[in-house]
Amino acid sequence: MLASAACCEPLVDHVRCPAANKEVTGPGVLPHPMSSLSLTIATRESQLALWQAEHVQHILQRLGHQVSLLGMTTLGDQILDRTLSKVGGKGLFVKELETALETGRADLAVHSLKDVPMELPPGFALAAVLEREDPRDAWVSNHYASLQDLPQGAVVGTSSLRRQVLLQALRPDLDIQPLRGNVNTRLRKLDEGQYDGIVLAAAGLKRLALDARICHAFATDTMLPAAGQGALGIEVRSDRQDLLALFAGLADPRTWQTVTAERAVSRCMGGSCSMPLAAHGEWQDGQLWLRAAWGDEANPNAPLVSAQARAAVTDLASADALGQQVASLLQQAGAQVRR
Repeated sequence: MLASAACCEPLVDHVRCPAANKEVTGPGVLPHPMSSLSLTIATRESQLALWQAEHVQHILQRLGHQVSLLGMTTLGDQILDRTLSKVGGKGLFVKELETALETGRADLAVHSLKDVPMELPPGFALAAVLEREDPRDAWVSNHYASLQDLPQGAVVGTSSLRRQVLLQALRPDLDIQPLRGNVNTRLRKLDEGQYDGIVLAAAGLKRLALDARICHAFATDTMLPAAGQGALGIEVRSDRQDLLALFAGLADPRTWQTVTAERAVSRCMGGSCSMPLAAHGEWQDGQLWLRAAWGDEANPNAPLVSAQARAAVTDLASADALGQQVASLLQQAGAQVRR
């Protein structure tokens, strides 16, 4: 049973799924024929962001729409000498794109969902979540096949406080150092010998055909992923009913429900990239199994707090409720909400 007391207000209105209660036959299948649209996608200009935008562009073009890309550099791309937790969080990667939507320069933005703040600004909506790629974290090294092979004091790079506390829980003897930049920049720093190994999202490496760089993909019970990791979200203005209808047929309902539950955990905890927080859902026997782990950013070496729950999720509202339940269990176990 789900907890009757909600830890925070549900945000289903901010993650609307017009087809949430309808049968969807698969990505790329529209519920009703639509006339051809001329659309512009706002995107960051990193190689991975362009891959994501071009992926959506090709889907729309196959449906007969005319689609162009508007490349933009965000503040998050410009500030590379400090960790995201110290300069405003991952929302720095989406603000400029939202401005392009607001002013009409673009019609939609494609995001890696783990980079999207848990609450969208007024006037914006998540129009679809696409089928998920591998959500796991990947170990990349030129000399060590796995984390266990590292010598004491080895230097490991990561841009994530979540990964930092999980790595330290596995190997407290390691020297965890910050690592910023796009995927290729991070790999270059590894190849230059600045790190003995680095941890990246497996999804980004696979999308860029860099699978060969993956030495080992961490099991989710070893390195619990971030909320939304591996999933793509499409953001539009909330008054664009034409686009909300269009993308209803492109959404992957099960992925959307899963990441809604994950993001509800983070939202209820006040989570951002400045909080070491993991939340990951997996489907088992028709139920969504949601696990979460919280770390104390003031004391990254403190023991992790964990919680989990299962539910027969059928729509976004029940997914959100499951996420709230797990967040409540985290708090009962000692996790602190960021106000």
